[in-house]
Amino acid sequence: MLSGADFIRQSLDLHLFFARIMKEHSFFLQASFTPRDAALAQQADMFRQQFDRLLADTVALANGVASNSVLRSGEVFTPFTIQAEKLTSFLTGVNIPINLTEAETELIGDGLNKMCPELEQRVSALNQRAMELLPCLIQFKNKLLTDVLACKLFTVNYPLLIDHIMREAILYLHMVQRLQCREDINLEKNAYEQEAFWNRIMAEHSLFIRGLLDPTECNLINTANNFAGEFNKLTAEAIKAMDKTLPLKTVTNESLKATMKLRDFKRQGTQGLLECKIRSIIIPLLGDHVLREANHFLRLLETFGCRS
Repeated sequence: MLSGADFIRQSLDLHLFFARIMKEHSFFLQASFTPRDAALAQQADMFRQQFDRLLADTVALANGVASNSVLRSGEVFTPFTIQAEKLTSFLTGVNIPINLTEAETELIGDGLNKMCPELEQRVSALNQRAMELLPCLIQFKNKLLTDVLACKLFTVNYPLLIDHIMREAILYLHMVQRLQCREDINLEKNAYEQEAFWNRIMAEHSLFIRGLLDPTECNLINTANNFAGEFNKLTAEAIKAMDKTLPLKTVTNESLKATMKLRDFKRQGTQGLLECKIRSIIIPLLGDHVLREANHFLRLLETFGCRS
């Protein structure tokens, strides 16, 4: 069973990463609808604002408590996040609260020396809010995907992207539920599950990048396509490792090397988008979003025993 201090820290670490991811998923959905479906855009905006508030409350509790490893990993924010938010807000007209990111850059970690009952209660309440909000968002995403596949709805998001962001929301929900039950996570089992999950996510990121680049960006398209093939192979290997037919350490080392290369590709791509040097239909915040997810995966891989 988790100690009070571990429960507090792990919960806040989780929300610092995933609450931002969820609010951006909601924004990507919001910006994807046609004028006919303005009501769906409003619903997505409602989710975005709710996760804004969840993230704001997380930041308010996290100073001096969150893990330094998380704050330094680049999964909470990157050097590009504020600029990406400002440009994306300008391009879409959606008000993105930059102050949240500014507050995150000021956070200091690893200062929790003893368990504080009041803080534990507030974090438990935060978890409960996430557990009530996430099923609604998952249901919304699932309904969108069902309607898109039935040709009842058009959005500029790929069906795979909607399915992709739904799986991330389901993972977030499961992790919050485990923490709320004070479940002591089996690190070996968790490593298998997380590695298979995030290798698949990295493969799909590469496919999305490939498909959203302008057809004239031949070199970038080929690079993204190669990453997709590499991570599809790593996903299959991670599944074999789960079945104990392949050593996890071998897969983890390969995943680490490939994710570092993909992280660098995403970082260069995000900078290129912000500098208007890449032809694409990729909104700048999406570039920063997938970069943060690569940084998150790299931290997990290092936790599993690898070192870059």
